[in-house]
Amino acid sequence: MASTSDSAPAIQPYKIAVPDATLERLQTKLSLTTFPQETDFSDDWEYGAPLTDIKRLVGAWRETYDWRRAEAELNAKLPQFTTKVSVDGHGDLKIHFVHKRSDSPDAIPLLFCHGWPGSFLEVQKILPLLTAAAGEDGEPSFHVVAPSLPNFGFSQATAKPGFGLPQYAEACHKLMLRLGYARYVTQGGDWGFLITRAMGRLYPAHVLGSHLNMVHTAPPSPLRNPLLALQHALGRYTAAEKAGLERSAWFRARGSGYNQIQGTKPHTPGFALADSPAALLAWVYEKLRDWTDAYPWADDEVLTWVCIYAFADAGADASVRIYYEAMRGVTPERAGFLLPWNGAVPLGLSYFPRDVVVLPSAWGRAFLGPVAHERRHDRGGHFAAYEVPELLVADVKEVFGGNGVGAAIRKALAS
Repeated sequence: MASTSDSAPAIQPYKIAVPDATLERLQTKLSLTTFPQETDFSDDWEYGAPLTDIKRLVGAWRETYDWRRAEAELNAKLPQFTTKVSVDGHGDLKIHFVHKRSDSPDAIPLLFCHGWPGSFLEVQKILPLLTAAAGEDGEPSFHVVAPSLPNFGFSQATAKPGFGLPQYAEACHKLMLRLGYARYVTQGGDWGFLITRAMGRLYPAHVLGSHLNMVHTAPPSPLRNPLLALQHALGRYTAAEKAGLERSAWFRARGSGYNQIQGTKPHTPGFALADSPAALLAWVYEKLRDWTDAYPWADDEVLTWVCIYAFADAGADASVRIYYEAMRGVTPERAGFLLPWNGAVPLGLSYFPRDVVVLPSAWGRAFLGPVAHERRHDRGGHFAAYEVPELLVADVKEVFGGNGVGAAIRKALAS
């Protein structure tokens, strides 16, 4: 790379090329997998990933799955690059990212931000839809940037503690500046929700709007939000909102144990994730199944998804540290940075019924910021960009198009 300085941009084309030795080591480890002993309930999803499924997937990973074919397809579909950005207190970090420009002259720069256990892969289905030429009816087009967050994918590992949400936001913002996008919009779910929220707080002059597909807020307070609190106490919600609250309660009680583990002692599960491909597979596969709306996962899809973690530059363990670093020392006062009202950034909100947090619509409107567009869908889950790309893209285009927010964005970009 020609330069590591923020003042001298160096953007390099990138192709995924996992070394042969890494693939050989993976095959060796898969061949040595020790599976749990079989019981009458080994395949009960209530206990976690089923033994039969993991045995089948490990067998496919060893015998039929072709990483080189998947690698070639990703390289052909996704224009990838790397550059370095400087993050305060953490030095220069190599950032891997997908970047595709639209042919439309008035296209809107958009940062797509993944979470865990997602990756830049999640952008692949929405990329052609978002970069398609702008429609005559005011439908917008976008220049899309989808980074691998630090510690994920083919971006660099962080070497110091304290790389939390402000640092992730800084890395993403500086990447957009590096690409010449001084003003832009964002799209995110999972950690992308919190990171893009942090970007809107830290860089409100640059973030012109934000679309969120995981809407998270604190519940209404009887002192601050008496009417919403009363509505909540009386359970006066639509059928879809009631179902969403039930889904959210299930996640808190039965689906969020990983969050507590990764948020308190991330290095401990990291040993299994780094050393055992079967453990990594089971840990991620459970979420792919539980967090989606009966999405028909093909074995090759699952294995490609998991391979991005298995072959990550930072190692399969590094990504889980985001849970510890982001929430480290978060007091009720400091938590205000994560979720408060931000009147400077207009919002689009999309609710999908099988996401892990599905809250009443009034909460998002009351607590997050000025909502320019919202929609509750009757299908889709946590990985909306991958599960139901056409629904997510329609919402993104609606919030950033037309004569409302879209007109203000186009005016800001032209100034």
